[in-house]
Amino acid sequence: MLRLKSRSLGIQAEKMSKIGSFEGFQPVSLKQEGDDQPSETDQLSTEEGDPGKDPEPSRISRQPSVTESTLYPNPYHQPYVSRKYFVTRPGAIETAMEDLKGHMAKTPGETIQGFWLLTEIDHWNNEKERILLVTDKTLLICKYDFIMLSCVQLQRIPLSTVYRICLGKFVFPGMSLDKRQGEGLRIYWGSLEQQSLLSRWNPWSTEVPYATFTEHPMKYTSEKFLEICKLSGFTSKLVAAIQNAHKNSTGSGRRKGLMVLTEPILIETYMGLMSFIGNRNKLGYSLARGSIGF
Repeated sequence: MLRLKSRSLGIQAEKMSKIGSFEGFQPVSLKQEGDDQPSETDQLSTEEGDPGKDPEPSRISRQPSVTESTLYPNPYHQPYVSRKYFVTRPGAIETAMEDLKGHMAKTPGETIQGFWLLTEIDHWNNEKERILLVTDKTLLICKYDFIMLSCVQLQRIPLSTVYRICLGKFVFPGMSLDKRQGEGLRIYWGSLEQQSLLSRWNPWSTEVPYATFTEHPMKYTSEKFLEICKLSGFTSKLVAAIQNAHKNSTGSGRRKGLMVLTEPILIETYMGLMSFIGNRNKLGYSLARGSIGF
């Protein structure tokens, strides 16, 4: 009896050891019909079941995430921000162009080459919203009130008097406290040596013999503004018009030729308190300031 019990116990222990070693059990992968790619379970079981290779830690490859970047990062993509500028209101820029065409009708014999909306930077680093009109003889710089839809100031510059155009980044004196980044365009039509000291240090002077421009902050709000606020488009059209004006000009104010230079544009300001306050609050633009009340 004791021998039979010990033999039965040995058989039961042998069966349990076989079950514990999981002999005969294989991992089964759940694949749909027509799926040719191996699953992660198949790959792991193949690596573990290959006796000719050293065991290595399993690696699961993952697809890198792809993020789309915008072509033009636009700080004014919020609609409520762009609507603060009255120039973006429906019909505002079209009304300004028609008004300037009316001014040009008073001087017949000139052909309009195009309109642009740019920002003028004066000799005291103040930003001013401007409409520029190029004809075959004249450059018009217009200060336009987009709130009242009226032309406030119009400056005419004969193209035959323009002798130099500079393209480059803005630079300031080393001791200047108010500096700006970016690049722009400067147009010269008069002699800097003949500029008086009073006009140089007067922030409201209109006798400065040059003008400096950069792109308008509303450039990327729409395709329409992208075209009329592009500085490169204005430059190419202006240079061609000046060169043609020099060829056809015979007056006393005619220049020998046009120089187009790529060099830094110096804005000679030091304290810059006035431009700091004005530019931070966009005082040179027709801008909605909000309601003021009690």
